[in-house]
Amino acid sequence: MGFSLLGVCLCSGSLNLTSIVVNQIYITTWYCIPLYPLFIIFFISILAETNRAPFDLPEAEAELVSGYNTEYSSITFALFFLGEYSNMLLMSSLWIILFLGGWDFPFAILPSEVYFGIKVVCAAYLFILVRAILPRYRYDKLIELGWKVFLPFTLGYVIFLAILLYTSGGLPFTPEVALNPILIAQNFFY
Repeated sequence: MGFSLLGVCLCSGSLNLTSIVVNQIYITTWYCIPLYPLFIIFFISILAETNRAPFDLPEAEAELVSGYNTEYSSITFALFFLGEYSNMLLMSSLWIILFLGGWDFPFAILPSEVYFGIKVVCAAYLFILVRAILPRYRYDKLIELGWKVFLPFTLGYVIFLAILLYTSGGLPFTPEVALNPILIAQNFFY
């Protein structure tokens, strides 16, 4: 998940979420297109981070007697369930901001908050759809996926992205360069 965030930060030149969305508006494409592998890896990582199926391994251990449903009742279970789904909505919002343009929509008619809400609801629906479709992973398969597949691939992709941005002169400008037309010309021609 961290290397996927690093790829977005390389392309936007900022850790500020507002700047990341504004950069996606400025270059007129969402980061899900040029960073498609990181987009997919980040989604799979947030599924695992929120303990949603197919990565809900702590819940699978206690399923012999229906897991936490027998330990918590009434309001305790409701708060536990609310916390799980609020985490899912938070991660969906972060995924939308980083890769899908945040509150931006190409042909905006409605307010931007409505488009952001629609995107978050669609991402949450995708969480629920994945839970309904895919079976559970085993512990060893999850560790193998993370350490042997995602980590080397994202590390290599971020290094490739940094080299590509450096050689093409496409690294984002710092605020000092963005406000100075002479420095912009120097960075463009050199």
